[in-house]
Amino acid sequence: MSSLTENELLEYQGIARILHNVLFNDPTPELIQGFIEHGVAQSWPEFTGSARESNGRELLSDYLGQWTTDKQQALKLDYAQLFYGPGEPNAVPWGSVYLSERQLLNDKSTMALMAFYQEQGISFELDSNQPVDHIGLFFAVLDQMLTQWAQTEDNEPLERSCMILLQQHLLPWSGRCLELMTEHARTDFYRGIALLTQAYLEGLIQKLNLVPITARLYR
Repeated sequence: MSSLTENELLEYQGIARILHNVLFNDPTPELIQGFIEHGVAQSWPEFTGSARESNGRELLSDYLGQWTTDKQQALKLDYAQLFYGPGEPNAVPWGSVYLSERQLLNDKSTMALMAFYQEQGISFELDSNQPVDHIGLFFAVLDQMLTQWAQTEDNEPLERSCMILLQQHLLPWSGRCLELMTEHARTDFYRGIALLTQAYLEGLIQKLNLVPITARLYR
């Protein structure tokens, strides 16, 4: 028996797709306009019912309610300073930087993730030479896995793969990344997204009875 109902699978899959787009790509006016037109903040599923989740939804809703295109530059700058710099990004999006003593890109944890993806037959076609342990890419994989899970009768192997992805490769460091994102975001858009992403992952931890691997973090 699957740990997630059909409806829950669809909710987690749909939000994984949104989080991939928001965390991996520069924000565009089209993205924000799409959020407003589709009432994304109002229809965001409740995964944990926590104060953090409710605060995240409120921040996102307020931001979208006050959106004007002249805020675009500030939003792009916020995204850049969180994830890419100039200078040291405030919430580095790559797992190995948290898990590697020398805070390196493409370190041992990235190699382990690449081996896992190879085993699962997962590959990416990326425009840039991007390390595969970018937090936004994890949500692209979750989107793919949850879609297959919802469509497959014998979904135990998919559930197991999903659990491994989360327990071993994402959850050991994602909390710290999202904490830094919440702390350093200058717009309510990214502050709200950070809180909602954390609640999303907490929901999966509860539903799948996950015990994330404890790892020493270097950032």
